[in-house]
Amino acid sequence: MAADTIFGKIIAGEIPVEKLVETERVIAFPDIAPQAPVHLLVVPKTAEYANVTELAAGDPSLLAEMVAVAKRLADEHADGDYRLIFNNGANAGQTIFHVHAHVLAGGLEEGSL
Repeated sequence: MAADTIFGKIIAGEIPVEKLVETERVIAFPDIAPQAPVHLLVVPKTAEYANVTELAAGDPSLLAEMVAVAKRLADEHADGDYRLIFNNGANAGQTIFHVHAHVLAGGLEEGSL
């Protein structure tokens, strides 16, 4: 169930956030522990998918909407250039098992990961 994670609580309105974008299926807000000058999260409102691999197989149109929202955020909060990161699994750094994308921009060195 969506409310079982911090993202579910945000989506349910139990935890307030600065909503930067909200559609019928997606919400976006600043990360509470930013790793770059611009660090935003794009989260689907469904908790059906734990990771991006499940999302891509189960609802590619929702994944496409997340990418479109990420681009919109980068256009509004950076110069349009951005990194879009999905951590997929605990060994890859995923700590919340409700699929989400990190939008990072600014202050990133050329050629760095």
